Amino acid sequence: MSMILSASVIRVRDGLPLSASTDYEQGTGMQECRKYFKILSRKLAQLPDRCTLKTGHYNINFISSMGVSYMMLCTENYPNVLAFSFLDELQKEFITTYNMMKTNTAVRPYCFIEFDNFIQRTKQRYNNPRSLSTKINLSDMQMEIKLRPPYQISMGELGSANGVTSAFSVDYKGAGKISSAHQRLEPATLSGIVAFILSLLCAALNLIRGFHAIESLLQCYLLVYYTGWRNVKSFLTFGLICLCNMYLYELRNLWQLFFHVTVGAFVTLQIWLRQAQGKAPDYDV
Repeated sequence: MSMILSASVIRVRDGLPLSASTDYEQGTGMQECRKYFKILSRKLAQLPDRCTLKTGHYNINFISSMGVSYMMLCTENYPNVLAFSFLDELQKEFITTYNMMKTNTAVRPYCFIEFDNFIQRTKQRYNNPRSLSTKINLSDMQMEIKLRPPYQISMGELGSANGVTSAFSVDYKGAGKISSAHQRLEPATLSGIVAFILSLLCAALNLIRGFHAIESLLQCYLLVYYTGWRNVKSFLTFGLICLCNMYLYELRNLWQLFFHVTVGAFVTLQIWLRQAQGKAPDYDV
């Protein structure tokens, strides 16, 4: 019998489960699929926004939008168009019910567990095709899936189930090339935002004078993006700022020199403090 078995709502950036259906079966196959749910939740930021993973007798489908992913488990013979129509309904209702500020600042797993009521009602509708066929129009979803089919995830891309993941890249139509080497940085703090603004100000002042704006712009880039040897580059850039201000000693007063060097040191500190995100917490998805 084809049917939807469970569904979850997960934050993309760190795999935090926001809500989920509460009717997991306890068979061996279902327990294995729960492991795949956990692995996928850690890799959502590296995957395209519409994917399918086939795990024997079950399929895991998910879509991601606005920093939230909607994931479901169904039997292998459940129609794709119904699966992604189901996820699309979850997405529309969740976006309508909760604003981005709430989802971005959530710290506890399953803090939107009340959304489970909507998941259950929708799941029951989609598991009863007779009552469903008169309530939704699947033609648009069929056309969308035909034009942009879901990316098929292979087991090799998931790595091992114990959390040791393999580096991989995905070539997906409409999604570009996504590589695990492109790491995300930790969320920006207030001091980091202030450092970014001050660095831009220094760059603007240096540009007006016709001098070394490039160092301040490079600091802005290092503050926002992750690159190899990032900390080393930031210290070298700060050293270059100091050398340039020594060269401009006769053209600037002490307060100007102090401002530029202090801002350079402050931005360098913020670059060093804002490191790449580590392994996502092992939430019980």
